Amino acid sequence: MDHLKALLLKLISSFVLLYIVFGIFTDMSVGRIFFTSLMVGVISYIIGDRLILPRSNNLVATIADFGLAFLIMWLLNRNEVLTWNLYEMTLIAALGLTLFEYFFHNYLSRNIDKKDRQRNEKTAGNLQYQTEAAEELAPNEVENLKNRE
Repeated sequence: MDHLKALLLKLISSFVLLYIVFGIFTDMSVGRIFFTSLMVGVISYIIGDRLILPRSNNLVATIADFGLAFLIMWLLNRNEVLTWNLYEMTLIAALGLTLFEYFFHNYLSRNIDKKDRQRNEKTAGNLQYQTEAAEELAPNEVENLKNRE
């Protein structure tokens, strides 16, 4: 449930930001903006927030999210935006999303990743090991000598 809340927060914020950049400054439709924000949000959540962030730090994950956001937005909208330079608008939108991602990663680290680590520690701490013990703690030297002869 926590991951769904985080993904919803990411989708809403990316839609608002992309609507400001693409919707106001270009003639892109709301449906196209929604599709772009959905693709950017879901792909960057899976790759940047769930794969890269837990294995590295906030700076590396933020830079990776910038590259992902820029590439996805440019590939999806390269034939849509005709009034402004798509490269400039995509760069502005990617920088805005990157700024949001920096604070979003802090939120994930404090709330969701912490709960996931605690959940994993609880399952690892519940393991019960049983050792095997025998009657003979030391070998009988007299029997060993008789067996050798």
